[in-house]
Amino acid sequence: MLPRVDLPEVLLEVHAWTRFLSAFTHLTEQVTGVDPGSESRIVDVELSVAACLVAEGCNLGFSPVVKPGNSAFSRDRLSHVDQNYLRAETLQATNARLIAAQAGIDIARLWGGGLVTSVDGLRFVVPVQTINAGPNPKYWGTRRGVTWLNAINDQVAGLGAVLVPGTVRDSLYVLDCLLNLDGGARPELVTSDTASYSDIVFGLFRLLGYQFSPRIADLADQRLWRVDSAAHYGPLDPVSRNRINTGRIATHWEDMLRIAGSLATGTVRAYDLLRMLGRDGHPTPLGNAIADYGRIAKTLHLLAVLDPDDETYRRTINTQLTVQESRHRLARKIFYGQRGELRQRYREGQEDQLSALGLVLNAVVLWNTRYIGAAVAELRAQGHPVPDEHAARLSPLVDKHLNVHGRYSFTPEGLPTGTLRPLRDPAESDHDE
Repeated sequence: MLPRVDLPEVLLEVHAWTRFLSAFTHLTEQVTGVDPGSESRIVDVELSVAACLVAEGCNLGFSPVVKPGNSAFSRDRLSHVDQNYLRAETLQATNARLIAAQAGIDIARLWGGGLVTSVDGLRFVVPVQTINAGPNPKYWGTRRGVTWLNAINDQVAGLGAVLVPGTVRDSLYVLDCLLNLDGGARPELVTSDTASYSDIVFGLFRLLGYQFSPRIADLADQRLWRVDSAAHYGPLDPVSRNRINTGRIATHWEDMLRIAGSLATGTVRAYDLLRMLGRDGHPTPLGNAIADYGRIAKTLHLLAVLDPDDETYRRTINTQLTVQESRHRLARKIFYGQRGELRQRYREGQEDQLSALGLVLNAVVLWNTRYIGAAVAELRAQGHPVPDEHAARLSPLVDKHLNVHGRYSFTPEGLPTGTLRPLRDPAESDHDE
């Protein structure tokens, strides 16, 4: 029932709902603190910004979106807008608008309350000469690449991302990603894959007030830890023989709190801190204390995962990671140009382009969410029973109706005003099949 739509139309329609493209301001406003104002603001700059987002998000460059004879889409205008409007600050502010709009849709609230977040990485080959890429034969053979470590909540809104050169262990960066989100509610439960955890990471998450719930492989090889060596845990006694050193935690407690404060205020990066505390597998005394503290949280997490009487916890983790994998699949479809390779030479350019991709993804998700809500409402109006528990299983990461190839028209005249597009009759023939 979702209407067929081209990607530029999605951006312009979402802008009509949220005015998100207006959050892109000229660099002079940041440098001087003065708003250029309506007199000096470029005419139709929102159309130019939308064209730049398509060029960056689809990895195509300007050629497919340049329109000779139209000043809003001239190459000079697009280059000027790309350099002066698409910056880290404006991309973050714009994304915050889309996150807030997604949270305000009724059907999105059926998917979650925005308090569950996953962090996972999407790999990109970087075929150009750059110091901000690393080798990994598993993913790129003899070439080099980067990892886009991004966070998404249970309302399917992308909250932010960090760029990782190569495939350094994700656990060194997952906290940096979480502590620098663009918007949304503060997560309570954070999940990730196996590569993103260590005992020290568990400890830092617990100190910062997050419940860290990664999907851990090889559960049979994991250790359960106890605080009281004399306590009896019934059938768990044989597998919980490792004891937490509470004296070490007490000795370093004040320093642990200082570290948590430094992370929360952005005084220190989690990546640098974890490298210092871990020392390549030989933790410092403070690192050992944080690891001991983390083993408490890790043991509670393992017990919840293994609890045979409660599948909710395991289901929440697996569902959220599945949603993230679906978002990565949609990202691959949109970022199709130049064989899906990232060809920016400098870190800032790589970050800005992938942030533009994340913004386009959130716009598509918001558009899909609103139309899915309209389709559900239409089915209910026709007398079809659609209970909330069924609607909660729908996903805004569908893309069969979305065209990202070949048609890049930015003419707002054809967009609906005040209402949504007509829904498609599911019985009509599908010519693409």
